[in-house]
Amino acid sequence: MKQLITIGIAIVITAFLGVTNQVNAQSKDNTTVNLDAKQQSIIAIASLTAKGDLQTLESALTEGLDAGLTVREIKEVMVHLYAYCGFPRSLRGLRTFIKVLDERKTEGVEDQLGAEATPIEDNRTKYERGKANLEALVKAKLDGPPADYAQFAPIIEVFLKEHLFADIFDRDILDYRQRELVTVSVLATIGGVEPMLHSHMNICLIQGIAPIQLKELMDVVGKNVDQEKIDSAKKVLNELLESKKQ
Repeated sequence: MKQLITIGIAIVITAFLGVTNQVNAQSKDNTTVNLDAKQQSIIAIASLTAKGDLQTLESALTEGLDAGLTVREIKEVMVHLYAYCGFPRSLRGLRTFIKVLDERKTEGVEDQLGAEATPIEDNRTKYERGKANLEALVKAKLDGPPADYAQFAPIIEVFLKEHLFADIFDRDILDYRQRELVTVSVLATIGGVEPMLHSHMNICLIQGIAPIQLKELMDVVGKNVDQEKIDSAKKVLNELLESKKQ
């Protein structure tokens, strides 16, 4: 009888360890589990910076640093998001970050600076590099006719390829998933850009961000954004996910 009980306990322990190992394996690539603390902090920082809620941003920045984000990673979040909500919001966010870092330093906290961006050693033109980065982002070749806005104002297509997708996306301080989390957070926060939000949510899925993680992103953003904007963003996400079922 004791032997049977021992065997039963061993089976339960083995099953538990198997489930634990499976969860840990899923956590490593962030494709089938919820957002981790760093991702949640990236989303909150991006959204609050885009909104201009500097007081709440101070707390989010502190939480991000405590969650393990480096100083350079957070700075890169604010550099990236200016492309979607403008320099004024980005600069005010950076100044708020300076304040937070100064206060933490006074308190004796030494925050991890983090790695610098790898120098670019690519002889292609910035336009070619940007196009290649965008194709890697959407995992498709982009050789079709230009979009209507690019035909109407060709220079903006040049700026998008050369600056956004080359100058910014070539910086490897953040990876593609992190950059898209920033982008979707900003677009959901500013509102009124549903087609772009749809496109970038789709890119998130292409890059391996799970639907449950996008839903959780909406919850994180929703803590500080008007309900009307969140309802609109959730509608975009639901329509996107429904389209994937067809």
